[in-house]
Amino acid sequence: MSYMAPVPDEIDAYDLPVSGALPPELTGRYVRNGPNPLPGERPGHWFNGHGMLHGIRLRHGRAEWYRNRWVRTGKLAGLPYVRPGGGRDLTAVSANTHVIEHAGRVLALVENGLPYRISPDLGTDGPLDFGGRLTTAMTAHPKQDPVTGELHFFGYGVRPPYLTYHRLDASGELVHSREVAVPGGTMTHDFAITEHHVVWLDLPVTFQPHLAGRTMPYQWDDGYGARLGVMRHDRPGAPVRWFDVEPCYVFHVGNAHEDASGRIVLDAVRYGRADFTAVWRMAGGSGDPAASASFEGSARLHRWVLDPATGTVREQALDDRAVEFPTLDDDRVGRPARYLYTSDDSAIVKYDLAGGGAGSHRLEPGTYIGEAVFVPAVSGPRGEDDGWLLSIATRHDGSASRLLVLDASNLAAPPVAAVDLPRAVPAGFHGSWIPDAPRRR
Repeated sequence: MSYMAPVPDEIDAYDLPVSGALPPELTGRYVRNGPNPLPGERPGHWFNGHGMLHGIRLRHGRAEWYRNRWVRTGKLAGLPYVRPGGGRDLTAVSANTHVIEHAGRVLALVENGLPYRISPDLGTDGPLDFGGRLTTAMTAHPKQDPVTGELHFFGYGVRPPYLTYHRLDASGELVHSREVAVPGGTMTHDFAITEHHVVWLDLPVTFQPHLAGRTMPYQWDDGYGARLGVMRHDRPGAPVRWFDVEPCYVFHVGNAHEDASGRIVLDAVRYGRADFTAVWRMAGGSGDPAASASFEGSARLHRWVLDPATGTVREQALDDRAVEFPTLDDDRVGRPARYLYTSDDSAIVKYDLAGGGAGSHRLEPGTYIGEAVFVPAVSGPRGEDDGWLLSIATRHDGSASRLLVLDASNLAAPPVAAVDLPRAVPAGFHGSWIPDAPRRR
């Protein structure tokens, strides 16, 4: 058994052992999503496994429970994604990529279908189409504006409209949708927002019909080109300003913001052609998730500065180490942020984008750690890194997992606390901290 091997069942465990002291302010649930095939299934590409949520409930300095649940989707029930008549069933998806909270709803997400609403105990309430108004898929990487509470997201597809922008208001109502014109069916995994703009990633990984039904039907396409688009999200129907960039692919954005000169600054993890192809092939592997390689690969943190006044773009690598899964303080989404947190397989890496440099918390050999979720320590005025990072670490041999609580302001220090989990939690994708009560800003 390896750290990527799926688990065969759902369990519950209570009163989990804790090393150190859990901060009492951590009262809520940490929930992480990832692919987990049913026993005996061979989904081919790692990304195709059914969504499984792993949750840890913290309250008053105790780890009250751990539980894991498959997301009860149409796909899990055996429904086909492509209907006999050729249409697509947006409920017959894996819901395996992310889990977020917005407007009191917890949603399990995958980019090729509808979101699934999740109950507090990780049960599945069902798909959500916002009263029938959402007719496209929903990205697994929506962005919540920390000031307005609006949730910006999009859907992409293999037929026109290839890309559609959507926005929920702070109450969770779908209030705006519009098509964004792009030349073809690209795999648009992520995007960015700023205070006034959406930043689109129109990059050369495109739909390949001959692969449909056999594996993930997307491949690098040298003929497609690469560009970033800037669109005002506060002006309905605003045009998109496109900037050509060097060919690359981005799975995950760190953040974007508008600088004092009106330029758009985008930080994201960048893959070149060879790096993307290698990671894509390894994630497909032999069809056995236990044999797959790490998702991280040879990606690097990168910056693009887009200048609408001159139509120019400047690109630069911010570091030469291989990292993935960038996160930040959610209060800084779309605004200038000093710190980004990433994973490099066996460490959490903290980038100081203002002061330069990077620090890390490195685990003992033979341990894998994934995405780190930032949780602010206090309400009201605070330093940007005053808080904790939560992440699940798993032994490479699949023998054990722990939820680590790290001090984001002193990342090199030993964990503030560690919760021993009752089983090995396989490597997955993204998660969220869902507090019991909204934090006062």
